[in-house]
Amino acid sequence: MSEEAALEALAAAIIACRRCPRLVAYREAVARAKRRAFQDWEYWGRPVPGFGDPQARVLVVGLAPAAHGANRTGRMFTGDGSGDFLIAALYRAGFANQPTSTHREDGLVLRDVYLTAAVRCAPPENRPTRAELDNCLPFLIQEIQALARLQVVVALGRIATAAFLAALAQLGYDGPRPPFRHGAVHGLGPGWPTLITAYHPSRQNTQTGRLTPEMFDAVWRKARDLLR
Repeated sequence: MSEEAALEALAAAIIACRRCPRLVAYREAVARAKRRAFQDWEYWGRPVPGFGDPQARVLVVGLAPAAHGANRTGRMFTGDGSGDFLIAALYRAGFANQPTSTHREDGLVLRDVYLTAAVRCAPPENRPTRAELDNCLPFLIQEIQALARLQVVVALGRIATAAFLAALAQLGYDGPRPPFRHGAVHGLGPGWPTLITAYHPSRQNTQTGRLTPEMFDAVWRKARDLLR
């Protein structure tokens, strides 16, 4: 099976998932109630699959879909402040064809990058439980396996970093567990992708100056430089 076919089959399985009752109830309630600014939208209201280049050498792991972002648009990192910050940075680094990400048909094309998350449904207060993270872990494992050319993983935040390392452990990685530090580059050994850990581009981080565009751009330069 080709990378594209494997990812398409996985996307169908993700969209159909109803493993976590709390997340199912929350994502569907948000989709019904909507936010006033998006009353004309038909919310996606389902789990959100990964998105990007099936031949990607860079995998980006976030936390989860935003309630009125990807839970509304149906595409990872699309339609919220975090996505705006990320896609603009990917555009500046040459990984995206445009600097904005507003809806599924907006023409965005990612080059050499695939976007995913530790949890595929919007969680209340952006806080998934351990059981919810565990339920989603097989999806991340299958994405790593499907991306045959994978060389670099950028994990956005501590939860995404932990999820990626848990996935690697299931795939046989038994090396040291790298500490989380923004902009750190972790070589995991032969046969494993290089890990870059970075702050998540949440509004809490970007509006307080904890994460600036310059800091984020440096992360993507590192990712670009690591590609063979």
